[in-house]
Amino acid sequence: MKKIIWALLDDRMGSVGQARGVLAALGDEFETVEKKIVYNRFARLPNFLKGASFLGLNKKDSSDFNEPYPDIILSISRRTNPIARKIKKLSKNKSKIIQLMFPGKTGIKDLDLIVVSEHDRDKCGKLENTLFITGCPHKASVSALKEAREKWTPVFADLPKPLTAVIIGGAIKGKPFSLENAKNLAEKIKDLKQKIGGSILITTSRRTGAEAEKLIMDTLSDIPAYTYLWGEKKENPYMGFLSCADNIVVTGDTVSMCSDSCGTMLPVMVFCGENWLTPKHLRFVKSLYDGKYAVSIDDEKALSFKPEKRLDPSAEIAAKISTLFSK
Repeated sequence: MKKIIWALLDDRMGSVGQARGVLAALGDEFETVEKKIVYNRFARLPNFLKGASFLGLNKKDSSDFNEPYPDIILSISRRTNPIARKIKKLSKNKSKIIQLMFPGKTGIKDLDLIVVSEHDRDKCGKLENTLFITGCPHKASVSALKEAREKWTPVFADLPKPLTAVIIGGAIKGKPFSLENAKNLAEKIKDLKQKIGGSILITTSRRTGAEAEKLIMDTLSDIPAYTYLWGEKKENPYMGFLSCADNIVVTGDTVSMCSDSCGTMLPVMVFCGENWLTPKHLRFVKSLYDGKYAVSIDDEKALSFKPEKRLDPSAEIAAKISTLFSK
């Protein structure tokens, strides 16, 4: 009989993407039920006040949580954690909780497995039920990349090769994506294309900022390109970029975009800029370099870099989940 998983999915698409990456990696012995989570104003309260409860849940707009209770509850954030613990309590502790990202120490004994990125290891202390991974679960699975490649290859067919995907984030935690960093990034991409030729597949984000985006696009205007800029009303080609590119340049400000990129087995070059990334981001980027998943765009051997293996934390997590039911 299949094990039932309730995946608690809220409005944070980065966390939702991580959860779906894990779910896709699980074997046929698991059946997923996605549970929609909509919060109310009490969701902002710290977890030690909410306890194991539905206090932060907008019950009217969320999914129901009636019996029969699942074998596994997949909790994706600090805010879903009290809800997961409440469901476990209602199941008389029969449901196991898999927690993505460290939710704080409140109710830690209720969690059967906590999945934490290596760059956040110092938050956790010494916990036996913790799996440390490089990066985060991502959506760049082998099957998803194959499907996207079949769809998008004809769209990019007329662009000169090689294709370089350029994936740009932006401001983080009060640190803007400065025009100086935008110019620096654009110049490095231009220099790269002068050396290897071809085209760029470029996308920006809400955090990039209009001025920085314009500066980058003006600097790269003489390079053949397929663009998807923030706010454009057309189909998002992001998975097409990842699947059809020959190499990738990605900014180091987002764990998810870097993890997606390193899931492709393509050469990945990371741009970190100056006085921009937080210590946490820098630890994360270093973990990619140490694991031979990516290289700095400033590395003298960047153009000859090839990854030694595919970043696949979803498979690691899925394997660990399976062991919970093999004991």
